[in-house]
Amino acid sequence: MKKVLSKDNAVDSAPWWKYGHVWLIISGPVAVIIAGFITAYIAMNGADPVIDENYYQNGLEINEKLRAEKKNMAPAQAARNHAATPDEDLPPLKP
Repeated sequence: MKKVLSKDNAVDSAPWWKYGHVWLIISGPVAVIIAGFITAYIAMNGADPVIDENYYQNGLEINEKLRAEKKNMAPAQAARNHAATPDEDLPPLKP
C-alpha cells in the first residue's frame, strides 16, 4: 500500500477492488444482467402451449354449461331463501 499525502495527513490507499463497498455497488447491476440472461434462456427454450383451433367455440360451450348449472341451482336457492323468511312473511298455507 502506498501512503498518499493530503494536506492534513497521510492516508492509506489501496486498489479499488480491495474495497467491499465497491463490490456491493457492482453486484446489483451484475445480478440484473445475469437474471436477464436466465430469463432470455427460459423464453427461448420454453415451449408455449398450443391453442386449440376452436378456442372461441369451446369458450362458448363452457359458458353454456355454466349457465345451465346456474339454472339447476335456482330451486335450491329459492328454498334456501324461503327457509330464512320469517313466519309472518310466509304466504298462507292452503289446506
